[in-house]
Amino acid sequence: MNYLSSISLSFIFVFLASNCSAQKSEYYYKSGDRYGTGKWYMGREIAHVMGYQGINWLERPEREIEENTSTLLTNMDIQSDDVIADIGAGSGYHVFKMAPKVQGGLVYAVDIQEEMLQSIRKKKSAEGIENIELVKGTEKSVKLPESAIDIVLMVDVYHEFSFPIEMLESIKSALKPNGRIYLIEYRAEDDSVPIKRLHKMNEAQAVKEFEASGFRLQKNIDNLPWQHCMVFIQE
Repeated sequence: MNYLSSISLSFIFVFLASNCSAQKSEYYYKSGDRYGTGKWYMGREIAHVMGYQGINWLERPEREIEENTSTLLTNMDIQSDDVIADIGAGSGYHVFKMAPKVQGGLVYAVDIQEEMLQSIRKKKSAEGIENIELVKGTEKSVKLPESAIDIVLMVDVYHEFSFPIEMLESIKSALKPNGRIYLIEYRAEDDSVPIKRLHKMNEAQAVKEFEASGFRLQKNIDNLPWQHCMVFIQE
């Protein structure tokens, strides 16, 4: 083997090794919480997705008191012509509260579970609401038009993304340049919040993950009873 061939092979081996190392550093697997997935990202164990069997919990009458959804909607500063995407829309709890506020706009209800979308579809039809569009996403994509979204809302769902890197990249593609993400997560810093540990997030962890995907925390609005209301924008 000549000298140049040796250098070329060495370069290939180093490149492949570093590439494999980078891939391993993104997601990795180890034991963790007994209720967890065993899949980790940046020091956080990813939680299981809440199934459609939890629809009644999403629609519980006491949710407004516990989460103060009205204040959340005020925080979002929704304009009448905004295009909003509720990622992980579930039963549509927030979708149907936002739709009347965007009479000149649109609300995309995005979910990966057909049963959740069917629940929204049924209510949309019954109430004759025209400005809600249903989208079946995947674990890696929100399946939204490029540069079309003013506001992304994610309520207690980001921590369940099996592929947060790919999902944030997909969301970034869908956002307008001045678009905003409202990340709503139960506060892990507060032990009094009666939610399982894996279904909470602290601000520092959220910032670390979002910064890795090219977002910046604009503000964390601290006026919800149990949840962070973190606003992220593109760098």
